[in-house]
Amino acid sequence: MAYQVQTQFAGASFGARFNAFRSEIAQKIAAHKVYTSTVNELQSLSNRDLADLGVSRSDIKRIALEAAYGN
Repeated sequence: MAYQVQTQFAGASFGARFNAFRSEIAQKIAAHKVYTSTVNELQSLSNRDLADLGVSRSDIKRIALEAAYGN
């Protein structure tokens, strides 16, 4: 059995869809910058500084994901 899917954007011009796409990409790039800067900053801290903050090295990626993407 074959299925055909047709996607249409009713009422949205190509320019509007392209601008929405650009906006989404810009948001993803900004979130990724937050993630990488958070990881870099936390990794640059000493073990003692991290312990003072109550953070272990294994928590760095999780913390950066929460900071960037809210997960």
